[in-house]
Amino acid sequence: MYPITKEFRVNERIRTREVRVIDENNAQLGVLPTYQALQLARERGLDLVEVAPTAVPPVCRILDYGKFKYEQSKKERDARKNQKQVMLREIRMRPKIDDHDIDFKTRTVEKLLKDGDKVKVTVMFRGREVTHPQIGRALLDRVYDKVKEFAQLEKTASLEGRNMTIILAPGAAKTPRPSGSGAATAAAPRPPREEAPAAATPTRE
Repeated sequence: MYPITKEFRVNERIRTREVRVIDENNAQLGVLPTYQALQLARERGLDLVEVAPTAVPPVCRILDYGKFKYEQSKKERDARKNQKQVMLREIRMRPKIDDHDIDFKTRTVEKLLKDGDKVKVTVMFRGREVTHPQIGRALLDRVYDKVKEFAQLEKTASLEGRNMTIILAPGAAKTPRPSGSGAATAAAPRPPREEAPAAATPTRE
């Protein structure tokens, strides 16, 4: 079955002398003169649509062109409706934020991640607060620790002007591989080899 391409010719716009025809029931009708194929489509109240212009000869289908265009546009609308666009949302906080507000903003981050959005968490410094970036880093680490069960750290903490940010993406955090596995594992020490006692030398009487 040949797919319908986006660029095609219909009915009298088909200029080739002969075409290979597939009818509305997907039956192969063989190679026909174009005028005969067009006449056949008209007798059935349908259209002749060129679907493979580069084939030799070009392939045409007999179908209801108006109905086909309607179904195609409906499928495209449904696909756009079901397609979710990932958005980058931002949550802002100050270094002196209290515990209650941290919990509230962390729950907001969690909800956005579960909805499939990325989240940019920003700590905004004022005045001399920027001289203590470790406070912002600790705050961002605290938020990440609470959501890392369903968040990946896409961008680590970095200071940009007076703002320190991280970017979180949906998905569980990746756990590091345990070290010392496989060939890197040191072999257990072998017990010392015991030497066999020397055989007694026979003596002559």
